[in-house]
Amino acid sequence: MNYQTPALRRALAGDYAVGLMPALAQRRFERLLLEDKALRAELAQWQTCLASMTETIPESPVAEHVWQRIRARIEPQPVTEPAKRGWWNGLRIGVVACALAVAVVFGVIHNLDDSRYRATLRSDTAQAVFRIDAGADQLHIEALALTAITPAHSLQLWAIAAGSKPVSLGVIAATGRSTLKLDQAQSRLLGKAVVLAISLEPKGGSPTGQPTGPVLYKGALADL
Repeated sequence: MNYQTPALRRALAGDYAVGLMPALAQRRFERLLLEDKALRAELAQWQTCLASMTETIPESPVAEHVWQRIRARIEPQPVTEPAKRGWWNGLRIGVVACALAVAVVFGVIHNLDDSRYRATLRSDTAQAVFRIDAGADQLHIEALALTAITPAHSLQLWAIAAGSKPVSLGVIAATGRSTLKLDQAQSRLLGKAVVLAISLEPKGGSPTGQPTGPVLYKGALADL
C-alpha cells in the first residue's frame, strides 16, 4: 500500500480520528505517525475538526423508556460476524463485495453505477448502522440497523472536512432507504476528505444550522 498517496493519507487520518480503525491497522498507523510529521499534522486537523463539532453539544440523559425500546428492538437481532469483519479488514477489494452482501440480506440493491464514494457509519460500539453511497449529485442512504427515535426528533446527516464546520446534507429516514439530492457546494465538499456524521435533532432538523444534539453515528467517506 502506498502511504504517500494524499487521498489515502487523508482517509486513514480520518478513520483514526473517528476512532473506528481496526486494532491492527491502528497500530500500523501509529507507527507511521512516529516517522511522518506531515501525517501527524493531517491527524491533528481531523481531531480539531471533530472536537469543535462535539464540544458545543450539551450532555442530555436518555430516558429509561427510550433505552427499553432500543433494547427490545435491537437485542433480538442476530449478529452476522463475517459481514462485520468484512468492513474492518481494510482491504479495498473486499468493500464492494461486503456492501453487496449486506444489500442482499436486507433485500435492497441500489443502482450504484454513478457512485464515487462510500461510507459506513457506525455507533460508538462499532455497529454498522448506515451505509451511504455518494454520486455526482445525490446520496443513496441505507439503514443497516434499527434506530429508535421519538416523533419529536429527526436524524440529520453532516459532512465534516478537516478544519471546517459541519455542513448539513439533510434530514434522513431512520429506517429503510432514501435519497438526498446534493447542491453544487455539497457535491464539491464530498470531493474532499470528509467524515460523515449523524446527529439527533429536533423534528425537521437543527434550528441553528449546526449540530445541537448528540452525534450517534460517524464514518469516513472513502473513494470507490
